[in-house]
Order: sequence, then C-alpha cells, then structure tokens
Amino acid sequence: MARSPAKAEPGDAQRVATVLRDLRTSSAKDEMTILRLSEPISSALQTAKSTDTNVRTSDVSNNSALDAPTPASLEADLAHYQELFAKLRFSYVEQVTKEKFIRAIVGDPPLIVTPQENADLEASNAEAKAALKALKTSVAELASTLESRARDLAARHERVERETALLRELPDKVAAAESAIARLRAEQQDQQRAAQPELNLPLAKTLALVEKRGAEMAELDRQLEQLAALAPRKQKERERLQTELTQLEAKRVHSTAAAREAKRRKEDAQGEDDLEARGRWYRATEQVLTQVLDIQG
Repeated sequence: MARSPAKAEPGDAQRVATVLRDLRTSSAKDEMTILRLSEPISSALQTAKSTDTNVRTSDVSNNSALDAPTPASLEADLAHYQELFAKLRFSYVEQVTKEKFIRAIVGDPPLIVTPQENADLEASNAEAKAALKALKTSVAELASTLESRARDLAARHERVERETALLRELPDKVAAAESAIARLRAEQQDQQRAAQPELNLPLAKTLALVEKRGAEMAELDRQLEQLAALAPRKQKERERLQTELTQLEAKRVHSTAAAREAKRRKEDAQGEDDLEARGRWYRATEQVLTQVLDIQG
C-alpha cells in the first residue's frame, strides 16, 4: 500500500498569518524610504518660503522633484547645494577680508601688522588647514562608510520586501496544498476500496469473512499434513516402479537383440522350420514385452 502524504498542520497557516501581520506592523513603523528621509529638507524649505516670501530660492528648490524624490534627484540636489555652499563661503570670506582690510586702513589709529605677526598667523593658518584637512578626510571616510552601509541596508530592505511578498502568497499556497492533499487522500481511499471491496465491509460481514478464511486455511493445513504423510510411501512406490521399469527395459533390449539375431538366422537358413518357429516365438515375446512396457510407461 502506498504511503499517504504528510498532513499539513492546521496551525501552520495561522502561524504564517501571524508572522505576516507582525512583518506588516514592523515595516509600517520602521519603514525607511526616500520620502521619509527627504521630509526634513522639504519641511525646512516650506518653512523658509512661508517666513520670507521675498527670498529668492534656487532652481532646484522650485523643482517638483521634491514632491517625488528619487536617489538620482537627491544626488543632484546634494551636488547643487554643495556648489552653492562653496560659492557662498567664498563670497563670505571675500567680504569679511575686504571689510577687515578697509577697517584696518581707515581706522584711527590705523592697524599696523608686523612681519612677525604675519608669520605667526601663517603658522596658525597652516595648523588650522592641516586640522581641517584631517577633519575633511575623516568626514569623507565616514560619509563613504555611511553610503556603503546605506546601500547595504537598502539591498536588505528590498530583499525583506521580496520575502514579505512571498510570505503573503504562502497562506494561499498552503491552503491549495492542503486541498490537494485532501483530494489525493480521497482518491487513494476510493482506489483502495475499488481494488479491495472486502475492506469496506461492515463489522458483522467482516467477522464472517475472517471466520470463512480461517476455515479455508485450516482445511488447507489438513490437506498439507495428509500429503506430507503420503509423501514417503509415494516415494517408495516410485522407486519400486523405477526398478521394475529398469528391469523391463533390460528385457526389452535383450529380446530385441534376440529377435534381430533370429531374423538374421532365418534369412541365412532360408526356410528352416525351427528357426522360423523360434522367430515367431521371439516376435510374440517382443510384442508382449512392448505392450507391457507401453502400459507401464
């Protein structure tokens, strides 16, 4: 009999549904998307627009890309803001330098800078530049690490989304598999009943059938015992008949040889009465032996 397939537990579908519900809840709470990451920038721009309507904003700020930001648009905005910040910093340094220079010239008394002060200022500037360069390098490394980690997290998030989609499809697949198992089990039971209708009998008929089969087996055992008891006697009888058959076969061979010899003598004698009589006797003997051997065979 073929082994029936393993039955799926009813609690499996419930556990899968519970896991899916937990995943949906956690993903709704902790979901990190481009839209949520861009909310601080968008809210800051909207606040600036509402407080100062006369301030001129950049072309990127007026762009509708903030309504539906993408990684490419955010990178373009970042590059644009970095360029604007560099220009602003250069303009600020230039303006402050001009202002200090004019104040030093028109001041009363005028500001006089000695060569030693210039040297000390250059040394301090060199130290500040070295520290600034080290900080920039550290910031660049940190930004590279954060970017790599962000890409890794984005890939993980996409994988989790795909697995979550597969898990959403899993309850339907489990239900379909359970229905298929139930259908196959029913078909198997129907085939077994059709092949062996005796297995589908009620209790009373089953007991009667068992009793009948037991009686048949007892009768067969009795016949086997009788045949086993007769086997030695039949074996001895077979051996006796084999011995007699051997003797008769030897006699037949001897008689055949004698008949041939008599026939040869008759042909040599050509009409002798004694040989002819002897030949008839041998022929009659041969016929008798042949009949006896045919009957025994």
